[in-house]
Amino acid sequence: MHGEPAYPPGFPHFGYVDPAAPRGGTLTLAAQQGSFDSLNPFIFRGQAAEGWRLVFEALTKRSQDEPFSLYGLIAEEVEMDPARKWIRFRLRQGARFADGEPVKVHDILWSWETLRDSGRPNHRLYYKEVARVEVDGRDVTFHFRSGDNRELPMLMALMPVLPSHWFEANGFDRTTLTPIPGSGPYEVGRVEPGRRIEYLRREDYWGRKLNVNRGDYNFDRIIYEFFRDGTARFESLKAGVYDVHYEDDPARWVESYDFPAMRDGRFRRLELPMKRPAGMRGFVFNTRQPPFDNPGVREALTLAFDFEWANENLYYGAYRRNESYFENSDLAASGLPDAAQRRLLEPWRSEAPPDTFGPAVVPPPTPDAAARRENLRRALDLLDEAGWRIGTDRALRNADGRPFAFEILLYQPDQERLALHFARSLERLGISADVRTVDPAQFERRRRGFEFDMIINHWYQSLSPGSEQWYYWGSAQADEPASRNYAGVRSAAVDEMVARMTAAATRDELRAASRSLDRLLRAGRYVIPLYWEPAVRMIVDSGLRRPGETPVYGPVLTTWWRAE
Repeated sequence: MHGEPAYPPGFPHFGYVDPAAPRGGTLTLAAQQGSFDSLNPFIFRGQAAEGWRLVFEALTKRSQDEPFSLYGLIAEEVEMDPARKWIRFRLRQGARFADGEPVKVHDILWSWETLRDSGRPNHRLYYKEVARVEVDGRDVTFHFRSGDNRELPMLMALMPVLPSHWFEANGFDRTTLTPIPGSGPYEVGRVEPGRRIEYLRREDYWGRKLNVNRGDYNFDRIIYEFFRDGTARFESLKAGVYDVHYEDDPARWVESYDFPAMRDGRFRRLELPMKRPAGMRGFVFNTRQPPFDNPGVREALTLAFDFEWANENLYYGAYRRNESYFENSDLAASGLPDAAQRRLLEPWRSEAPPDTFGPAVVPPPTPDAAARRENLRRALDLLDEAGWRIGTDRALRNADGRPFAFEILLYQPDQERLALHFARSLERLGISADVRTVDPAQFERRRRGFEFDMIINHWYQSLSPGSEQWYYWGSAQADEPASRNYAGVRSAAVDEMVARMTAAATRDELRAASRSLDRLLRAGRYVIPLYWEPAVRMIVDSGLRRPGETPVYGPVLTTWWRAE
């Protein structure tokens, strides 16, 4: 995306693999979602099973230790216009789907047209920017409507290539539990809907000798087990049901790992430094509806959240406070805007929140009881300005007499104590917050349709953010079902900064645009920032081995192997 790739032509393998790693054995993982009812991950309908990227491939493969560099996979050669207005891929001969059918140029064209017209919202958003396509033998050239989004060539290079012959015979826009033949290193084996899915390594995988795959895909079988909630998942870890557990609860890390499988050495702890951006995790306001359509109300509730107490009493002080949407990276705003940021933001002074132009907004600290009381006093002043006042019954009400009450929607029981802590703080303001935990399927259905008052969400970020920011914050996505603009952000200034990010020709330009976007989002108070961890904490089966180098984006489990 910016600069040169880290690996030269003809490189033997990625640096974060062991090319001599033995092959064989089984890796069992715990799915992050609660259930699944489909093996088609490319449509809005249904809940697709995790692990589908083992089955389907793109034209290129992403390097996990670079901000945004791609290397040939289904495409053996890539040529790109210096102005990034077109990109040409040459189909690699010999690429085949799991049913033996060769990957053809028609599959590339069919995938683009179908995902553009009928795919998930992010696919439709990206692929509609292709103006026309040229085909010449094994070469496919995508021409873009404009050169404003410099990331588009990369997004086309990451487009999944689908088996057109299978979908033409079976239909695209419907859920299915019939395995779909992809061109990837694994195919679907045994399926227990909602409970378990097995992926089997293809002995006839066409790309097993490519340099981008050397040292990868070492397990014969990869199994995903599904659990109704985090408690059931953790109890299954104790029983040895799965092999790798990511622990994001510091209290559990300290308190809960004295069980037989840990004591007898069947599992071991692994703690790795967090190298990638932490993104933003927070309580998310649904600004599409009152009272959260009022920025002053959102600021008031942000003042009411006591992070320091929660961190010390619930999480052993292990977390750091989220301040930026690009936390733990050089893309985060800090202090006052520099000259480059001022040039981008100044045209929007009349529209943007006033705090955009001052020091970057940070959550209010609560180091002691006096600070907490002062924050609550400021919160009451803001609520009063917004028309909310304490009644004789100690409840906060508006001019119509309606009480200030809302629901915090969750699907993970282990988030309840944090939400209940927040609800108790709101009681002191006369606000009633009902904490409701539902099953993952219902939560996802309501989140996709924006049928909530407040949720907890984590927006992940990469070292080279771009077009996905439209999906997160773009005005056109605010009412698009299944987009990730959960807060309902509608801001021309935000749209402009995202456009600047996607048009950035240099890292400096990207840095200025992302920091400006960060300032706008933070000043808009769309979320109550929560926390991030400076380490990746894992519990792993003691029989697993890993390469000596961990890439910047974290462990790549398919490059691990099982010791004999």
